[in-house]
Amino acid sequence: MTGEQGFFGENVAATYDERTAGMFTPEVVGPAIDLLAELAGDGAALELGVGTGRLALPLAERGVRVTGIDSSEAMVARLRAKPGAESIEVAIGDFASTRVAGEFAVVYLVFNTIFNLVTQDAQVACFENAAAHLRSGGRFVIETGVPDLQLLPLGQTVIPFRADPGGVSFDVYDVVTQQFSSQHYVFAESGVEAHPFEFRYAWPAELDLMARIAGLALEGRYAGWRREPFTALSRSHVSLYRKR
Repeated sequence: MTGEQGFFGENVAATYDERTAGMFTPEVVGPAIDLLAELAGDGAALELGVGTGRLALPLAERGVRVTGIDSSEAMVARLRAKPGAESIEVAIGDFASTRVAGEFAVVYLVFNTIFNLVTQDAQVACFENAAAHLRSGGRFVIETGVPDLQLLPLGQTVIPFRADPGGVSFDVYDVVTQQFSSQHYVFAESGVEAHPFEFRYAWPAELDLMARIAGLALEGRYAGWRREPFTALSRSHVSLYRKR
């Protein structure tokens, strides 16, 4: 079972939209939809890890035919309960290997989800699966973070990034295996709730090599959906790979 399959059960799905509410705002969603709709043109879009429909639903509202793949029936149940979901076909399965019918102008994988695949083989398979769904000249779009290793002093493995009345969060890195876990502790009335997530990080250059293996070529890389320049200080990237 991949990390993506194991994370998003009912306990996470039940409050996912509320806990990530900042990612649903028009300021965040709008630029992503603008770029994805432009890339889709008159073609169709496939979202890997469609989840509760944060991007799939507004993209479909723009007139793009959207299909999704996700391993979490609990997350997809939330999507299907929302207005407009009837226009989105969703296949339940591992997005690194599950195939759906049709040919797509754009395949996209956002919000660090490539790192939910916790082995290099699974990440390579994801690129290959995306390429198999793309029409000639179509694009595979990945949005993910740049590993925070520059924040680690020599020998340190833990990077705290949240401490507030609601809880604490920190990442634990293994720089040998490229594995890291994100540990979240929520202070609830019933006690402390632990929400651990396991990932495998990859540098942009490694993702570019995975793309080449899959028959894709880097077309552009931005620091965000507004197409800001990607620099040595960028904390995230939106990368576009074109099918040869």
